[in-house]
Amino acid sequence: MYHKTIRSRFAAAAFAGASLFASTAAFAGEVTIWCWDPNFNVAIMKEAGERYTAKHPETTFNIVDFAKADVEQKLQTALSSGTTDALPDIVLIEDYGAQKYLQSFPGAFAELSGTVDYSGFAPYKVQLMTVDGKVYGMPFDSGVTGFYYRKDYLEQAGFKPTDVQDITWDRFIEIGKQVEEKTGKKMMGLDITDAGFTRILMQSAGQWYFDADGNLNIENNTALKAALETQQKILQAGIYKPSSGWTEWVGSFTSGDVASVTTGVWITGTVKAQADQAGKWGVAPIPSLGIEGAGHASNLGGSSWYVLESSAEKADAIAFLNETYAKDIDFYQKILTERGAVGSLLAARTGDAYMKADDFFGGETVWQNFSDWLSKVPPVNYGIFTNEVDTAVTAHLPSLAQGAKIDEVLKQIQSQAEGQIQ
Repeated sequence: MYHKTIRSRFAAAAFAGASLFASTAAFAGEVTIWCWDPNFNVAIMKEAGERYTAKHPETTFNIVDFAKADVEQKLQTALSSGTTDALPDIVLIEDYGAQKYLQSFPGAFAELSGTVDYSGFAPYKVQLMTVDGKVYGMPFDSGVTGFYYRKDYLEQAGFKPTDVQDITWDRFIEIGKQVEEKTGKKMMGLDITDAGFTRILMQSAGQWYFDADGNLNIENNTALKAALETQQKILQAGIYKPSSGWTEWVGSFTSGDVASVTTGVWITGTVKAQADQAGKWGVAPIPSLGIEGAGHASNLGGSSWYVLESSAEKADAIAFLNETYAKDIDFYQKILTERGAVGSLLAARTGDAYMKADDFFGGETVWQNFSDWLSKVPPVNYGIFTNEVDTAVTAHLPSLAQGAKIDEVLKQIQSQAEGQIQ
């Protein structure tokens, strides 16, 4: 229903960003891929390409490393202007933005439904790339969430690891008060201008800013209401260390100033980088909101691969993704070990790397745990305006600290969001 609005916005951005184009002309048999992050997505795709070329020497890869914003700008520019010769064969798209591209540019991406066995992937990843029953992407990394906690701090406060398994957020707050009383440490770092934590809580109860049909769902969203209520309780309990921006937030737990962090699995490498903290950390399922439909699994972030319908190498591109990302279990072990990437293919958890105990976490099989939680992440409809609604949510989060009534906050978010997506 919002196709014209989004298409016009993309077109406006297209002409402003036309100068971003670089020559990426491919040779016959060469698959061109656009992605970002040289130490993660780019490195992983290079590994995938090398594995495939070793078996299929007629197919080579041109992996182009751009900043994430540049990938998005170039893709919008090309799709809006119809200059498909400037597009790659495969592009990486952040999961939150997938529906925006798929619905705004119908026919631009190759349908993979008849080729890929999607039953082997985490259901929530498949849903976010589905339109009208057709699936268009290759699921890649997950942002499945975990509750990382300092075992030593909790032990000082009288708690064992079993005491933080499958708890509610209300119990989390109670534990946090005792941890601060006994150790002087805050329970968590919190940036009240970042809605990421809100999204984790909301999705854990199976809801999003939009309902299953893509309609805005704010005022009557029980999961969002419970998420805001929980954040308000945390703020009022004072068990958090205020953090402004990414660096301060990361520093709150790497420095040892707080007793836990709840976020996506991609933070594991950052936690483990503190060698002097080895053996002091544990990982548990995230706490539940305690409402109907709420569980202990959620997601933050993640991205997937998409083949352009206009690609001259479409058949090779699809065959490559299907053989590597949908079937190669060993590939997933290697990218987990070398890059800390938890893929969405559920069969990958049967591999050695996933089964291995992690000494840093006191011998816990953390990767196995994360892969189990991955299968339980509730599928939701990210819609085509997640970023716009996120802006509205973020604008009203600070009022929670002043004791604002949650129903009133929801009305204000609804009103601002409606204005932003017209």
